Amino acid sequence: MSQPTAHRIESRREGDVTVVRCEGRITLGLATNTLRNLMREALESGAKKLLIDFGGATQLDSTGIGELVGALSLANEKGAALKLAQMPPKIRELLRITRLDTVFDVREDFQEALESFR
Repeated sequence: MSQPTAHRIESRREGDVTVVRCEGRITLGLATNTLRNLMREALESGAKKLLIDFGGATQLDSTGIGELVGALSLANEKGAALKLAQMPPKIRELLRITRLDTVFDVREDFQEALESFR
């Protein structure tokens, strides 16, 4: 029997920015479904500024990367901005290897990422 994946993904507002905070392992299954649903809900309900905070994340797999790409595509369609913040080195390296670091706006610091929307 497989162990449940430990993760927590929550959405909140910081002024006019929707923040989706990811903690733990963001891998195939419930975690990536939750991430996708929160990002889509925000964009479909009219959010124009979406910040995905990976400050507490320990892992992101190809499914999670795919969900980010899908959300970026939807954000572009809706005229919204999507940014990523506080990517752990392991996840940042995954973005670099896939060359997605040139596609996403990735910020080191959460506060700086938040302020970059202004």
